Parts: sequence; C-alpha cells; structure tokens
Amino acid sequence: MPIEMPKGLPFSVDTWNPCSKRKRHHFLSHAHKDHTLGISTHFSFPIYSSLLTKSLLLHHHPQLDDSLFVGIEVGQSLVIDDPDGAFTVMAFDANHCPGAVMFLFEGNFGNILHTGDCRLTPECLQNLPDKYLGRKGRKPRCQLDYVFLDCTFGRFSRKIPSKHSAIRQVINCIWKHPDATVVYLSCDLLGQEQILADVSQAFGSKIYVDKATNPELFLALTLIVPEIITHDPSSRFHVFSGFPELYIRAKAKLEEARANSKPEPLIIRPSTQWYAFEEGCSEDENHRKQRISEAVRDQFGVWHVCYSMHSSREELEWALQLLAPKWVISTTPSCRAMELNYVKKHCFSAQASSNDSLWKLLDLNLEASSFTDVSVKSVHCPPMLEVSTQSSGVSQLQQVRISTGQKEGFNLSPPSHRMPITLFGRARLGLQESPSRWEEKMVNMKDLSQDVDNRSQQESSFHEEENCAMTCTKPLVKKLKVEADEVQCDKPFEKESEVCKDNQSFIGSSKCFNERLRRLYRSMNVPVPEPLPSLVDLLKANKRAKR
Repeated sequence: MPIEMPKGLPFSVDTWNPCSKRKRHHFLSHAHKDHTLGISTHFSFPIYSSLLTKSLLLHHHPQLDDSLFVGIEVGQSLVIDDPDGAFTVMAFDANHCPGAVMFLFEGNFGNILHTGDCRLTPECLQNLPDKYLGRKGRKPRCQLDYVFLDCTFGRFSRKIPSKHSAIRQVINCIWKHPDATVVYLSCDLLGQEQILADVSQAFGSKIYVDKATNPELFLALTLIVPEIITHDPSSRFHVFSGFPELYIRAKAKLEEARANSKPEPLIIRPSTQWYAFEEGCSEDENHRKQRISEAVRDQFGVWHVCYSMHSSREELEWALQLLAPKWVISTTPSCRAMELNYVKKHCFSAQASSNDSLWKLLDLNLEASSFTDVSVKSVHCPPMLEVSTQSSGVSQLQQVRISTGQKEGFNLSPPSHRMPITLFGRARLGLQESPSRWEEKMVNMKDLSQDVDNRSQQESSFHEEENCAMTCTKPLVKKLKVEADEVQCDKPFEKESEVCKDNQSFIGSSKCFNERLRRLYRSMNVPVPEPLPSLVDLLKANKRAKR
C-alpha cells in the first residue's frame, strides 16, 4: 500500500483517499490494484499517468472519465502551474510493468524522485538526468533532496536474477520436461507478460487464457501482446491463476492427471515471494531455496523461478550510492528505509538545519517568535483544500495547455493561506488570528481588565467551573498585561513586577474578569500552565513530609 505524500507537497502519488483528494495534482505510477485502491471514489482532476496506464485503468473503472487524465510518457517533461509555485515533473521508465513510470519533481519543495514500484537496474537509472547521478565515487552535481523508494524486497539480501535471466530459467525448465503435455504458467499479474511472450516465441505456440475466469489478464494481454493469445484450450500452454489457493489448484491438477493415467502437468510460478517471504517450510525446502539460479520444485509440485519486478536490497544500496540523496523515504510501510545501510550512514543521523528543505516538505516554516521571552519558533501550515469530485473534467481540461517542455496552466485552487501555530500546537499562545489582530487584542487588554463584571453573582456556577483553568493562567495574564503596556507606550519594560504592581486586581481568579475578557481566554482553547516547581522546593517538601 503506497504512503500518503507529506503535507508540504501540492501533489499525491498513488494514493486515493479523502486526504490525498485535497491535493491539487494527482499522479498514478502504474495500474496495479494496490496503487489504484479507492480511485473510483476519491478521484479528482487532474490525474497524470502514462497512456497505457490510463487505458488499463479505464477498463477496470469505467465510471472514470477520459477527460480526468493528463498524459505523461517516459522521457516527457511537464511544467505545472501551482498557486504555491510552478514545478516541473519528468517521467522515467520504472522497469516494473507495462506503463509504469517514476516521477522526478523539481520545485520550491526541492528535488524529489518518486520511484513508485520499480526495479532499479543500471539501464533504468542511466535515463535519469546526469546531474543527479554520481560518477566514479563522487557525489552528483545536483543532489536529490528526497527519494521516495520502493523497498518491497529491501530485506531480501540475496542477489536476484535479472528479468531476462529468470525468463531463461522458465524456458529451460520447460525444455527439461518434454513429456509434460500441459504447461501451466502462473503469470496472471500485470508485469509478467514478457514471460508469456518469450515462451510463446521460443516454442512457437500461443498461450491459452480463459477470458471468463481471468478477464483482467485477458484485457491486459489484448492491449500489450495480443498476438500470443489463443482461445483454443487444447494449446499446450495455459495461464494459471496465482494466489489465492495456488497450491490447492495445483494439487487438484496433479491428482487429476494421475487419476486419468496422464503425464503430470508442469506448473511454473515465476515470483520472488516463495524465496523471500513464505515461511513454515521444511529444512530441505529451505536448502533448495538457496538454488536461485535455476527452477526449484516445492513440496506441492510447483516449480519456482525467482522473477522480480522489485529491487533487491543489493540493488537498492547500489542505486542509493549512485543517486546519493539527502533523505530516503520508503513507499512500502512494511519495510522501513532506515534499515538500509546507506540510510543508516548518510540519512539516519543527519541533522536538519533551519533552512533545510525537510521543513518545506513537512510544510514547516521556521521563524523567530514575536514573543521576546518565549523560546519557540513559529510553524506555518496551510489549511486543507477540498477538491470536489467530478464525473467529467471536460471544461477544465480545455483550459490546460499541454506540450512537452512547455509551461502548462492549471488554475485549480487559490494559494494556501497559512495560519500561524507553534511547535506546541495552535492554541499554545492563542495565535488564532493574524499578528495585527493579535496586537490589537493586546492593546485593548488594559481597558478590558479594568471593566469589572457586575453580574458575577448571577454567574457564580459558571465561575466555579473556570476557577481551576484561570488560576493556571497567571503567568500568561501577567505577560499579556506587560505586552499590552509595551505596545501602548512604545517603551520596553524594565521589570515585570513594576508593571503589575498597581494592577493586583488584574491577576487572580476568573471572577476578576468580565464576560468579554473570559471569551477572549476561551478563544485560546487551552491555558499556558504554570512553570513546574523547582527541584529544591520538591526536596524541601519531601523532607517536611517525612518529619
């Protein structure tokens, strides 16, 4: 399941939920189900994807409209206008499945590579801009700020064969079993079409796909390699559905052949799952798993070939050494990127400075606080932007100018209006309004404090509920009074005690304040607690208690 993009970014990638719907731009790396989950409910214009990905998606989700999509192909670059600043996105081959792309974003938020699901090989990475690739042990000229990385097999330390080598293992396994009159290929996942195509070419036979039981695969093969499909079930090669219940179906096929005194069928499963994740195997089978350079038969009679559409740990480490990014974030929550050696060495212990792009990614804008004696920094975060769901985006799409390398205009939503908060929460110092509005409140604080509530007897029950909370606000009350006098006189105060000396009635129970002043404090949501007692006072109190 892909992760949600951080709040400081104006786009989402492969996530479709109420939170991602509030983003202004949506990117889809490929058409696998785990990356399109929820898209039929939470889609929103525009969706950027490759043409093949869009075609596959529209067949699976006919309720989506073609006008929602903006095409971006491998090697294409788009400049996208955004209220928070224009940014550039480029698409690169992800070496995962047909139509799958990686996205390279460049903007005010930094330089970000989002790999989606990928198999990072030298051929795959050499297509990236040279400025992001290190040469001969040197760092790249332009360092990536972040890499959102597919770490699906980040814990699989063994070397995974290349896709070409794995396909050769499948073909060799078939050659070694000439008596098998039927060959079942468990290749029903988008991204395994090349296995079927090479098998069909090597043996001069087409592949039978049951459209009734596997309509999605039949559709994908029709779009990608229609020449290898046959409707004749007498063909030697059949596509065999994988999970769930692969072993139950495999056992049934083998028992059926034995019962009819026919040669056993050959069942081949090209996948890395058996090698990497499946547990509960016997010691002998665990030993056989070590033979990763050839097909291996398990206890159920299924032949396994280590075919992977994801990078191994070795490939991830090599890719990170070449890219040398500042930060690495795993897009697969089941495997944390911090487990990689590169991340431990270069990212895990990294200290983020105040001007680091990490704060932009998290939408944190660090500035000095307007309060002279409070050592906190202000943090700005934009409100969520609601984007209405559209069944058709024709009128909006007509306003979009799309051409490779040229600037596009997307006037989708206004710039984000940032509300000041503190690192301790928005209500810590009551900063709900703009600074000018806050200063106005402090200037009027003195007049408000002198207006004694004449109706306190009628509201005694209400006062009792507030006594505890207002008692804790004494330091804040003093501070607000000092700030108010300072604003009025335009002079710095010397001692807090001198300012508050003649205003004893201003400090204390909530009964001393009128209704307007109480509303002001209630708007702060939570009071500032009193300082903790000193250690010396605690020790003295403990001694007295013992006596």
